Amino acid sequence: MSDTTLTTTPETEKAHGVNLTEAAVAKVKSLLEQEGRDDLRLRIAVQPGGCSGLIYQLYFDERYLEGDETVDFEGVEVIVDEMSVPYLDGAAIDFKDTISEQGFTIDNPQAAGSCACGDSFH
Repeated sequence: MSDTTLTTTPETEKAHGVNLTEAAVAKVKSLLEQEGRDDLRLRIAVQPGGCSGLIYQLYFDERYLEGDETVDFEGVEVIVDEMSVPYLDGAAIDFKDTISEQGFTIDNPQAAGSCACGDSFH
């Protein structure tokens, strides 16, 4: 059964097109609680590299950089730098915890193709 993707209220103009599922929000909140930090945000970026040309970076960041776009999902701030925004429009971040898969996944309709590792796209 797939988690629903959270969205902001209709009156709110979203700064970027990345969405988080309920499972991803819960996992991020859990990780931040374990760290005892409330000053961190989830940053997703696209960088050159990988076998297909571009790779995702997903990590906690305490910084705001010039041009960052941010959206709040039930207390979890997701930051995307302005260069990555077009590559991530419509992407959904999920968290899977099954026998066959564990970790964050990114479903990105902007990716024209990917390599076998699943971390790289073009």
